[in-house]
Amino acid sequence: MLSNDQHQSLTPESIAIEDFDYVLPDERIARFPLAERDASKLLIYKNGQISETIFKTLDEQVPSGAVLVFNDTKVIHARFKFQLDNGKPLEIFCLEPLFPADYAQNLGTQGAVSWKCMIGGNRHWKSGHLDQQIEWGEGQKVSLHLERGGYEDGTFKVNFAWLPAHYSFGELMAGAGIIPLPPYLKRDSEPEDASRYQTVYAREQGSVAAPTAGLHFTELVLERLRKKGISTLFVTLHVGAGTFKPVQSASLAGHQMHEEIMSVSAHVIQQVLQAKLEGKPVIAVGTTSMRSLESLYWHSNRLMAAPGEAPELLSVRQWDPYKPEQAAFSPIEALQNLSHQLSQSGSPIVQGATQLLVAPGYTSRLVDGLITNFHQPRSTLLLLIASMVGQDWRRIYQHALDHDFRFLSYGDSSLLWPLKE
Repeated sequence: MLSNDQHQSLTPESIAIEDFDYVLPDERIARFPLAERDASKLLIYKNGQISETIFKTLDEQVPSGAVLVFNDTKVIHARFKFQLDNGKPLEIFCLEPLFPADYAQNLGTQGAVSWKCMIGGNRHWKSGHLDQQIEWGEGQKVSLHLERGGYEDGTFKVNFAWLPAHYSFGELMAGAGIIPLPPYLKRDSEPEDASRYQTVYAREQGSVAAPTAGLHFTELVLERLRKKGISTLFVTLHVGAGTFKPVQSASLAGHQMHEEIMSVSAHVIQQVLQAKLEGKPVIAVGTTSMRSLESLYWHSNRLMAAPGEAPELLSVRQWDPYKPEQAAFSPIEALQNLSHQLSQSGSPIVQGATQLLVAPGYTSRLVDGLITNFHQPRSTLLLLIASMVGQDWRRIYQHALDHDFRFLSYGDSSLLWPLKE
């Protein structure tokens, strides 16, 4: 078993995924949400000590003046279920827009769009074409035509066309699609999932999986945080199906991190910079918020190393943080530079794609604490946790198993403070 010091000295490519395995009994997976969002248990890890409370008392665990950063992405009804002419079922799972490629533009498009999709039952779909009559709500009805395109890396291009064309694809998806629950829940979605598998602050449509750390928040919890002088900021990272992809290679060197679309406003960047200047802790609500914030640091470092690039266009690759020459600037310098460049260019937002892999050996630049659920064995999400708390992740997870915590998307929560060096 590795010590905390050994974890800190690891190079991520050499990490053996078997060192991040644990036994998760099937009965510990929360298959349904609790009746009340904020009634979940909350594990606190601070200064190497573990304690627990109820999530609705989160404001008592976060210092006044802290900044909480949330992911405001909204889960789309990305699954469609059809029946082929031969009676076989066909399921289309929309993963990523291809044309138009922008999420908001695609969901607002009328008449025809294209998506990268997974197809369940594809071997029975001999023709690659399908016409279906779709109905929802009170009288909404369309004639939908599907056409399967090229295959690449386990996914297909699927062209959707429909009449009458005045409906947007977002309306069609919301009316006829299904919320895509994680496969480990091993159940079909039910009516309550349409609301409970969304955060109360979800706004920007585009995710095929919820940023589950945020599922515990209620308006009451948010109000208590604000009354204590705790700021709330919002970034957007659209969670892809790759978040459920286990690391299948023996070491991380063979793992390809999934790419996800993110955007952060210049205002949020300025607020995080101000918190850093004043020494206030920045707490990420969820691994997606953490990856978004940390991606800003590496984006700014690249801009300073290669002046002239558009500051609003972000592209972070999974191994970027582990190149010694990349971490040349302090977090404050990076944020100051990014804020300045955005101001000079007149850009109100940073947007693009991140493939950032956070694993043991990574040092957090902008995030001082993390609110997160309990994650699957051998997952990149668990590796992110271990990057913050070292080998103590085992002690934390064993405590959760021994004290009846619920695991995964609809499970309980934790507030993790990294060990001080």
